[in-house]
Amino acid sequence: MSALPARDLVRTLPLSTCEPPRLRSLAALIGRTPLISIRLRYRGREHVIHAKAEHYNLTGSIKDRMALSILKRAYRSGALQPGDTIAEATSGNAGIALAALGRALGHPVEIFMPDWMSEERKCLLRSLDARLNLVSRQEGGFLGAIAATERLAAARNDVFLPCQFSNGDNARAHLETTGPELLAQLACRNLTPDAFVAGVGTGGTVMGVGAALRAAHARVRIHPLEPKESPTLSTGHKIGSHRIQGISDDFIPALVNFRELNDVIAVSDGDAIRMAQRLARELGLAVGISSGANLIGAVMAADRLGENACVATIFCDDNKKYLSTALAGEEPVKDGDLSPEIELVDFDAACCGA
Repeated sequence: MSALPARDLVRTLPLSTCEPPRLRSLAALIGRTPLISIRLRYRGREHVIHAKAEHYNLTGSIKDRMALSILKRAYRSGALQPGDTIAEATSGNAGIALAALGRALGHPVEIFMPDWMSEERKCLLRSLDARLNLVSRQEGGFLGAIAATERLAAARNDVFLPCQFSNGDNARAHLETTGPELLAQLACRNLTPDAFVAGVGTGGTVMGVGAALRAAHARVRIHPLEPKESPTLSTGHKIGSHRIQGISDDFIPALVNFRELNDVIAVSDGDAIRMAQRLARELGLAVGISSGANLIGAVMAADRLGENACVATIFCDDNKKYLSTALAGEEPVKDGDLSPEIELVDFDAACCGA
């Protein structure tokens, strides 16, 4: 997919008469999340890492922003009609967000998800009355899930595909909300961002937030993050497997434009698990595995830039979707892990714009 220039993403679209009034109520439950500023020490230096606490969204993840953006604009364009089935391929959080919003708007929701995702994800989707179709590796995994949604849409004329991996309205959600919120919250601390780090699932977060930050501060560095065990972004094709659910799926998403990104940061899944565990145990911040990875990646970026660098990231979701995974166990330290060198000192938090 081509780049998503800020001037194109911030166009104001006219409100369509077919837009459901309930969308306004849903919008009130999504976004404007707190910013958590974590003070830590790493290799003799003090750093403060700023993380948007996205588990405060409606269904507990950053994907609510994407789901709201895509559904709202689909109503405005007429691509989504009352009663249509919403069908999506997902690793979990996007499906949960689309199921919640879709059911609130009166739509049947059909989700196709790789069968190795956590049991909590499966239970949450079923609790939201989504029809859940699990896809094995033998059936194609993530690519097989996407193909299944396309077959469903081809067979019927009442199916809407959000296409989160290629839909520009995904990145627009973060250009128009997440990025500006982050800038305003940093400005309240008299800070401007030097770098932003985010794991890549669809690429919507890193591309959208990155576009917003660079529109305000052209020299900010935007780092995509991937698991060290599965360096798909770095190699250009799927390699290996990993345990950081929600990022680095079976392909490089169409939304990712490497020309608008800086170098890829790699974090091991065991290190990410241990960091997420420590955030919960030491600071009471119960976040998911990708949040642990993002914090380590942000520390790596801050270490390169120096002690006073302002580095931001995302805490994508909470730990409740991972209690049946390795996050609930004891993770051994391996050679090269960085989390043992990070001392979590303190944190403060502020609401959006405060």
